[in-house]
Amino acid sequence: MINIEINADSPKDFLDQLQKEIGGEVTEQWSEFVLTINNENAIGTIRYIPFDWGVNLLDFSIKFHKELFLHVESQEDFNPIRFIYPSLGSLKHKFGIHNTIKEVGQFQSLIFTNKDGGYNDIIFPKDEKLEVNIIQIVRKHFLKKRTTNVSTLNSKLYEVFVDTDHENRFSSYGTLNLKMADLINGMHKIKAKGMLRILKIEARIYEILSMHIQQHNRILSGTKLPEGINKSDLKIIRKIGNDILKNPAKEYSLNQLSFKSGLTQAKLQEGFKYFYKRTVTEYIRHIRLESAREMLKNSDLNISQIVYSIGFSSRSYFSKIFKEKYNITPNSFKKNLKKVA
Repeated sequence: MINIEINADSPKDFLDQLQKEIGGEVTEQWSEFVLTINNENAIGTIRYIPFDWGVNLLDFSIKFHKELFLHVESQEDFNPIRFIYPSLGSLKHKFGIHNTIKEVGQFQSLIFTNKDGGYNDIIFPKDEKLEVNIIQIVRKHFLKKRTTNVSTLNSKLYEVFVDTDHENRFSSYGTLNLKMADLINGMHKIKAKGMLRILKIEARIYEILSMHIQQHNRILSGTKLPEGINKSDLKIIRKIGNDILKNPAKEYSLNQLSFKSGLTQAKLQEGFKYFYKRTVTEYIRHIRLESAREMLKNSDLNISQIVYSIGFSSRSYFSKIFKEKYNITPNSFKKNLKKVA
């Protein structure tokens, strides 16, 4: 086991203290700091990006060769609210004064903060590939943001955000949330460079933060998974949704998807409504239309070629549903793009 005591007075200091204890090299470009490690302690990266108004990101993509025990002290100047989500692997958390250790499994979330001088123990397992997203918010800076209106939050989170003197401990362990994994995966795929990259990542961070808050609201309201659907079912449904996203042109039917997945048609429909707010058929159509719009923008294919390449057999039907969704015909959409170009 590797035991590290973190007494950081900033998120960058947090990264520097990690490097000092487990090795690796920190590189920086456009205020994006990356600790790259390949030694007897770990292999992978830990990414740190600061944004405005006290918001920052720590993003782990790593495998520790030994169990890592982080003993993190809450400082007067740096005692953020932390929003943690492992999209791959798991971790454990406990407050230093408590004996109870709680596991945060894959696709589950954790929101926590501590009193000044208190300790948070975060335990990463050994020999397990980890993808862990941590959003940290320094409250006294975040509350100065003009668009921040924490009065709209539920009473529990409101009390946490306005506790700028760090007088209270708080933790909320979330239920399974696979939608957040898709947002984080999209963030990892951002290819832009420089300022544009940072702006795109920042926008995605606020989406992820919003989902943390929405999930906390659902927990307080007692919202549960669809009846008769368990965590394993949801993982299968998410995989089906991702397969459709990657290959929208393939011929799909509810009966075929049900047979292949081993889930009943009713479970598939409820699962898609839970994840995507759409039935299976509506989701397939939505993905095909989004693909078509991207092809109209970024390819030289004509409309007929696009129609057949995304799995539609009728150009007139495609034009009809395209206009219903985007309030413009495919022809007009393509013409407008040429005018802009």
